Formats: sequence, C-alpha cells, structure tokens
Amino acid sequence: MGVRKIIYGIFGQRAGSLIVGTWNWLWGLPVEKGGAEAVAVAEESVRTMQETVQRLTEAVATQVAAYQRAEQKYVQKVREYQALESKARLAMQRGDQEAARLAMAEALRIEAALGPLKEQVETAERYVKAAKEKLAREKERLALYKRELSNLKDIYEVNKALEQMTRVNNAYSIDSAKSQFEAAKNAIQARQLKVHALSELSEDRSEQLAAQLDEMALDDEISRRLAMLSGQGGSPAKLPLPDLDFEKRS
Repeated sequence: MGVRKIIYGIFGQRAGSLIVGTWNWLWGLPVEKGGAEAVAVAEESVRTMQETVQRLTEAVATQVAAYQRAEQKYVQKVREYQALESKARLAMQRGDQEAARLAMAEALRIEAALGPLKEQVETAERYVKAAKEKLAREKERLALYKRELSNLKDIYEVNKALEQMTRVNNAYSIDSAKSQFEAAKNAIQARQLKVHALSELSEDRSEQLAAQLDEMALDDEISRRLAMLSGQGGSPAKLPLPDLDFEKRS
C-alpha cells in the first residue's frame, strides 16, 4: 500500500487529498512549470477521482440493494394483505364469522404497516435515483478528465520534443562563431589601418620627393638615350673609356 492510500485510510478522502496536496507543496514540486511533475500530479488527481467514483459506485450498489429489499418486503406485505382479505371473504361465504373476523383483523394490522412501509420504499427510490444520477455525472466527469489527461500527456511530449529541438539548434548554431569571426575581422582591419597610418607618418617626406625626382630624371635620360640610338637625337654620347694599355706604360 502506498503512502497516499495510507493517508487516505487514516484521514479520509477529503482530508487526505488536502494533506497530499500540501505535502507536494512543501516538497516544492514545481507543478506550475508544466513539466513531468505537473503530469504526475494530474495522473495522481485522476487516480484519486477514479477511486472516488469506485467508492461511489459501491455506495450506490448498497443503496440499490437496500431499496430492492424494502420493495420486496412491501410487495410481500401487500400479498399477505390480499391473501388475508381473500381468506376473510371465503370465510364469510362459508358462514364462518369467527374465521372471517380473525382474517380481517390480521389484514387490518398489515394494512396499517403498509403506509409507512410504502413511504420508506418511495424515499429509498428517490435516494437511489439521485445517487445513480450523481454516479452517472461523476463517471462522465472522470471520462472527461481521462481524455484531458491523455491530451496533457501528448502536449507534454510535444513540448519536451520541442525543447530538445531548441537545445540541439542552440548547440549547433553558428551565430556565436559568426560574431567572433566578425569581431576578429574588424580588429584585423582596424590594426591594418593603424599600421598604414603609422607607416605614412614615419616616412620622411623630403626623401620621398627626392626619390620621385631621381625617378623622373632617370626616365628622361632613358628616353633621350633610346632616341639617340634610333637616330632621332644625334650621335650617342661618347663615354670615357678606361685605358687598357696601362701595362705598356708601365
């Protein structure tokens, strides 16, 4: 026997349900989060309702049996009354006044009991009818909660699957890596601009101008010499040649 059944057995259904609910609250079961604990509490509630309906069914069966016994007793008394009345009539027909009076006296005693007995039977019938109607409502409500519990389980499974999908998507997301890449790229580009600026600031402007002038002079000289070679600008310039007869002079 579980702890819940023991509590219900000691304190009863209503108080037991309150104690179990308070116990869940004290232990901090996060029902409001809608997780597995909420499903477990819903299942427990449905089991409690089912046990209540079962006990109500047994109580209704007891009431029905009591009503049937009362009805049978009433019918039996009616038949006894009818039998005594017939006996008194036959005695009258035979001229037996004493037997007729005795039979009628017994019939009157039974007739006096039939009124209250009939009221009891009718009261029992109303109780049984009301109990059956209540039982039918509770069974219908229990069936509804069972269907809702099945739907809640399905919703919980779907929610759990969606949560797993979300965790997988987050685990394999490249957004974080993309952000890191963009940050690294921006840092490198910023450093490149900084180095280029420092390089330009560190160069001597006068040296740059001199190098440019030398480059221009060299280009002009190359062009002039090539023109001389092609006969467009006179004979090529005579360059001083080294003296190759230095051994003779020695």
